[in-house]
Amino acid sequence: MWTYEKRLQFPVKITKTCPKTAQLIISQYGGPDGELSASMRYLAQRYTMPVKSVGGLLTDIGTEELAHMEIICAMVYQLTRDLTVEQAQAAGFDAYYIDHTKALWPQAAAGVPFTALEFQSKGDAIADLTEDLAAEQKARVVYDNLLRMITDPEVREPLKFLRTREIVHFQRFGEALERTKERLDSNNYYYFNPEFDKKFLQD
Repeated sequence: MWTYEKRLQFPVKITKTCPKTAQLIISQYGGPDGELSASMRYLAQRYTMPVKSVGGLLTDIGTEELAHMEIICAMVYQLTRDLTVEQAQAAGFDAYYIDHTKALWPQAAAGVPFTALEFQSKGDAIADLTEDLAAEQKARVVYDNLLRMITDPEVREPLKFLRTREIVHFQRFGEALERTKERLDSNNYYYFNPEFDKKFLQD
């Protein structure tokens, strides 16, 4: 289904160890608005999307989100690969170190572990695409917050790239929502949904 190219979508070359920065960035791996939840959301939603071209878009963006997850993981890895126990303790990274050493594990910046509750798939085209629009904006805000706090240019450049892609995805989902509404006749959408409770359609 996919052609996997063995290189990152955007290069990551971080030379300074900084567990505190890694602890912040890891939220875009396993946090509520991170790349893991984005990829799972879109790759699940595509199956019940009634407009074929929009299902294809969900596949494309869901796949790209997996590539973004790789970028975030590469950043966290490079920020911690030479980490010492003393550095972990000084940065407040010691609790993570105890559980995972320097391995990658999905969690939010606050330490909350990733769960499937981080994303939604309703099987309703309008609901799912509206959720996707909100998800891209929330992810963009997280990148905004990271860029406000991080000054290292080696870290900032990949983050800026990822932020830009969230904006592009938001635009594509906006177009997809309008296309879907046109195809489904959004003014009467539920009349075309056999799962909708029939008693509401008798007026």
